Amino acid sequence: MKFSLSWLKTHLDTDASVEEIAETLTDLGLEVEGIENPAERLRDFTIGYVASAEKHPDADKLRVCQVETRDGLQQIICGAPNARQGITVVVAHPGVYVPGIDTTIGVGKIRGIESFGMMASERELELSEEHDGIIELPQGEVGQSFADWLAQHDPARVDPVIEIAITPNRPDALGVRGVARDLAARGIGKLRPLAAPAVQGNGAPAVGVSIADDTQDGCPVFCGRLIEGVTNGPSPAWLQQRLTSIGLRPISFLVDVTNFYTYDLNRPLHVFDADKVSGDLRVHRASGGEEIVALDDKTYTLSAGQIVISDDNGPVSIAGIMGGEATGCTADTTRVFVESAYWDPVQIAYAGRALRINSDARYRFERGIDPAFTPEGLDHACALIVDTVGGQVSDMVTAGAAPDVARSYRLDTDRVISLVGMDIPADTQRQTLTALGFVLDGDQAHVPSWRPDVQGEADLVEEVARIASLTKLQGKPLPRTQPGVPKPVLTPQQARAQAARRTAAALGYNECVTYSFIDAASAAMFGGGSDATRLENPISSEMSHMRPALLPGLLQAAARNQTRGIADMALFEVGDIFAGGEPGEQSPCVTGILIGRTGPRDTFGASRPVDLFDAKADAEAILAAIGAPAKTQVMRDGPDWFHPGRHGQICLGPKKVLGIFGELHPKVLSDMGIKGPAVGFTLFPAEVPLPRSKTNTRAALAATDLQAVERDFAFVVDADVPAQTLMNAAAGADKALIAEVRLFDEFIGGNLGEGKKSLAITVRLQPTEATLTDKQIEAVGAQIVAKVTKATGGALRS
Repeated sequence: MKFSLSWLKTHLDTDASVEEIAETLTDLGLEVEGIENPAERLRDFTIGYVASAEKHPDADKLRVCQVETRDGLQQIICGAPNARQGITVVVAHPGVYVPGIDTTIGVGKIRGIESFGMMASERELELSEEHDGIIELPQGEVGQSFADWLAQHDPARVDPVIEIAITPNRPDALGVRGVARDLAARGIGKLRPLAAPAVQGNGAPAVGVSIADDTQDGCPVFCGRLIEGVTNGPSPAWLQQRLTSIGLRPISFLVDVTNFYTYDLNRPLHVFDADKVSGDLRVHRASGGEEIVALDDKTYTLSAGQIVISDDNGPVSIAGIMGGEATGCTADTTRVFVESAYWDPVQIAYAGRALRINSDARYRFERGIDPAFTPEGLDHACALIVDTVGGQVSDMVTAGAAPDVARSYRLDTDRVISLVGMDIPADTQRQTLTALGFVLDGDQAHVPSWRPDVQGEADLVEEVARIASLTKLQGKPLPRTQPGVPKPVLTPQQARAQAARRTAAALGYNECVTYSFIDAASAAMFGGGSDATRLENPISSEMSHMRPALLPGLLQAAARNQTRGIADMALFEVGDIFAGGEPGEQSPCVTGILIGRTGPRDTFGASRPVDLFDAKADAEAILAAIGAPAKTQVMRDGPDWFHPGRHGQICLGPKKVLGIFGELHPKVLSDMGIKGPAVGFTLFPAEVPLPRSKTNTRAALAATDLQAVERDFAFVVDADVPAQTLMNAAAGADKALIAEVRLFDEFIGGNLGEGKKSLAITVRLQPTEATLTDKQIEAVGAQIVAKVTKATGGALRS
């Protein structure tokens, strides 16, 4: 949204500088994106006087001029037809940048004669499109800055232009008057009254309007007036200047009027050449397949249900978006039908997106304009047309009625403190809302029709705080309800997530935050991709499903890093995974991956490829940090995306899986574009049992000074017997005495026979009451052999 300072001052009576206005706008939530000051661009150009002008000896159209400048008499060669003795001109000295031709002036020779500068035209200074000759000033002091001269004699030419960013909830700020209203409410000037237009109709128009029954929801009201006897042509200088200042090209007065009120009062309009309209105008939905050549000279094919305006010959306008070329106004237009309507924002947005048309009208209608201003906006335009180019205006013809958007909310002046934390007097709050156009009736605030974003009591508080300036908000510590150490504010799961992040980072991992959406192929690869997790309106085809695991996002991040030459990575993420789209179908997860090699590459012999035991060690460290029990079991049968023989599940029993670690499946790595080796782990914090005690104190230290005893056992078992089964059986022989069981050897072949293997374990016995005797040790050993034999079917190796 752009507007010039002088344009703003037609609605706001203020002496504030452009810098003060810009700072205030940003503070009000209308962020200033830039300020264009033409005076700065023209600062280096100065005024000169042509003392003499003679024909160039070698060129009929060139003049050798002697020009009085700030640097004395200078010779300048000029080809403009109006270059002559006795005129006051604008001079660009050597070294000055000329924006209109994107050139820096230098000293040069033209047909053998030196030229020390240039006399500029209006187009070369980007003041207008005029380029028939150089600028001739009525007067001026030689050497004076041209920017200063314009500020004194034609200030509109050096009018600063402000560009602001409009958030979707503030459609009222898409008009200069809406911006002025906000500034006036802050106290930066006073809002000028908007005079009611004086339009006296002289009878019913020859063009009628109607709205189809199935289109009432898309176009509640359609108004129009016919003006006959107009003389179309170029717009007045003031109107051209305002449009040019914001980057719009003046076309003709009748068209320029609609563009002017689009930006001035946020009231998009359209003008039809009434002589080109056949019969009456109808607002209806397209059947599908109709074609229309729009004002941008492009042909658009309409889809069924899109709203159009048609005459007896077919569509003449894409409703609320762009008019048709067939009924557009030209210099020969003498009868014009001016349209003002209100269009449903959602339907305009759908149609504009489908047709890929971006127009100022669509931009405003799809955000919501003031429906109550529909007839008055029409009269403003008709009054300006009649006052400027003459003509006789008809009575207003109206189809439908403006939608009733009247609503009010209770103003509780105490809620500003509770919701925002600012102490604003009640009278100030009422004055603020009144200045913004709200009508106060007791404790009820009636919302103005141009504010569709105000939908509740909290919005009233927001308006009050916004105008008062949120920069005045001061941080205050929350009061303590009781002395001493405050109660923890994090839930157990939040604390676990925090501990997992801290531990993973301490282990050397880099944290990633990936999207919760992934593509269908990746989701299916990791056990998801069903309709339960498919998005109805995805951002892109690569984000069509909710993620069933964190691994695909991490692997995609790793693949992008590998393409940039980073081979060794340790990445982790803490976030939710989704089994469906309903509440309760998501669960927290901690995932890490290791890719490439571990250890410094510049140390001889210290670097090696990562393996599954690296992932296992890191997974166990994180589990310990979040409070998992020390004694867990490692079991097989993990998900398919892990290598079938090089992974394990960390469990508390066969059905309580705390985590999975191991080497990732080669096919998964290939499909994800990863160059291995790659290992990883996935932990499920919600599966870790909560401590029974509510205190965070550690258990009492159980220390003993009695000598521990270790005994080694070797068992011959079938080759398919898991080592964990054997170790669990040995540990269960005497749980009070056996402190640890370790596997230290596996042997296959030799004289064991086919399908057999030897597993050797070390059993550590730790007495707590008395030193163990040989007899006690032998008894425990016999129990170990019996337990292992029963569990595995193996025998003690001889």
